[in-house]
Amino acid sequence: MKDIIFPALGGLGMFLFGMKIMSEGLQKVAGNKMREILQTVSNNRVIGCGVGALITALIQSSSATTVILVSFVDAGLMNFMQATGVILGANIGTTITGQLIAFKITKYALPAIAMGAFLKFFIGRQKWVYVGDVMLGFGLLFFGLATMKAGFAPLKESASFIDLFMRFNAGSTGGIMLCVMTGALLTMVLQSSSATVGVTMALATQGLIGFEASVALILGENIGTTITAQLASIGSSINARRTANAHTMFNVIGVLLIILIFPAFIKLVSHVTGTWFHSGVPELLIDGEKPNVARYIANAHTLFNVVSALFFLLVLPYLVKVVIWLTPSKEKGDGFEDLHHIKFIDTKFIDTPSVALTQAKEEVIRMGEAVKIMYEDVIESVNERKLKQLEKWRKREATLDNLQKEIIQFLVHVMQKTIILEESNEVSSLMRMTNNFERIGDNIENIAEAMEELIGEGLYLSEGGMKDYRIITEEVHRFIEFVIKGIKDNDRELMLKAKEMEENINRMREEMKGNHIMRLQSGVCTVDSGLILIDMISAFEKIGDCCYNIAQAIAWIK
Repeated sequence: MKDIIFPALGGLGMFLFGMKIMSEGLQKVAGNKMREILQTVSNNRVIGCGVGALITALIQSSSATTVILVSFVDAGLMNFMQATGVILGANIGTTITGQLIAFKITKYALPAIAMGAFLKFFIGRQKWVYVGDVMLGFGLLFFGLATMKAGFAPLKESASFIDLFMRFNAGSTGGIMLCVMTGALLTMVLQSSSATVGVTMALATQGLIGFEASVALILGENIGTTITAQLASIGSSINARRTANAHTMFNVIGVLLIILIFPAFIKLVSHVTGTWFHSGVPELLIDGEKPNVARYIANAHTLFNVVSALFFLLVLPYLVKVVIWLTPSKEKGDGFEDLHHIKFIDTKFIDTPSVALTQAKEEVIRMGEAVKIMYEDVIESVNERKLKQLEKWRKREATLDNLQKEIIQFLVHVMQKTIILEESNEVSSLMRMTNNFERIGDNIENIAEAMEELIGEGLYLSEGGMKDYRIITEEVHRFIEFVIKGIKDNDRELMLKAKEMEENINRMREEMKGNHIMRLQSGVCTVDSGLILIDMISAFEKIGDCCYNIAQAIAWIK
């Protein structure tokens, strides 16, 4: 028994580890470009589908693509409609793993491991280290697959195991459903659709399950892989949850439709594979193995996702409406009730900087939006003059401090990993943004305290003082909105406008101090209310300085 269990589980372990290393290496090589491409996806769902297929094929991880999509939608960097098109493409892109496995390139596994180890451990340049990761992962993936196949081989001589696998028979609707559910469950457990494909191909190659049952297992894998997006959407915005639900709905409906026409689909796969790929029949047995079945399974996987994508692209607007109806929005509070801890950041992606930095950026944007809400509420208190309403700033400022700590802590962990210069610059930029948003919160705190003194003492600003107050608060508000948008758009060319806004606020501060002195001389305003106004104007000017620092961080100017 140990001759079966250890090679089978050990081979699966090598396959999963190789897949992880290869995926992470590919993401490190193409991660930044991947994020830039995803952020520029147009509203054309066909283009979005193509981009999703390309990105997922390049980074070899539909899970990473869907997690990033959910995060992008949650942060407002992509709308729900854009994300649905990309998801369909991601489903196609993930089938490239099965296609690679179907090519008989196991003999290159050990040379790839050797070359990958050499590049990773003996070449000092980071770029080649990442290439080494890709090659090492590639080799481990195929060596693990070969080991797993060898482990399954003795099962052909076991009557009890043959009886067990005979239950996976796609000759009836019940049998198809059993295979689909088993494939879905296996993918959820392994957290890798590629691993499920690898196990299925290994079992089929050894003749333990038939071609039809293999296809049904692969259909289940398409359902099981949606668990990743669902987990990523927990606690996210309504559109992020809709994106995850769309992914699940597309795959479930696609599988159900194929089950209805399962015999016809099997014939289509057999015809395409036999005619276009000149492969022999899938059940052909040579030396106790079925050498052709892997190609048929890989083509079934790809064909299913291509057909599903084409169908859903035609009816996408209607399905989007169904998803929106199934995931109704709920009224939210003031934007601070879920801000006590990080929301987008997941420590399991620290080893994958491209994903980790995307998550950190979204968290910084979330922090900026919360700062904007805090600012708007405090500056409007001059009209409402309600101390109880104004007291909310204390809890909010403490929340911002905690969020800053958690973001910086995460970025420090990312910086301690092996990252390229561009990623190092981005870490520094995000840290600077985070710290300056926290400083803005401190200055809003100063304004709130001044406002409390104004209201508590029963003081009022003069007409001229209110005019100056309105002018500078509006300009500072525009500056905060400007830098938040700059982070979202990754606008490296914003410094000219940022400098103009910062100089304008500085000019206002000097003019308003002069206006205050003139009002004092003419007896229009009291000393106490005037001094409070000057304190607030100084705080507004400091917020402008912080916004300028954030603009410099966006533009990567030290």
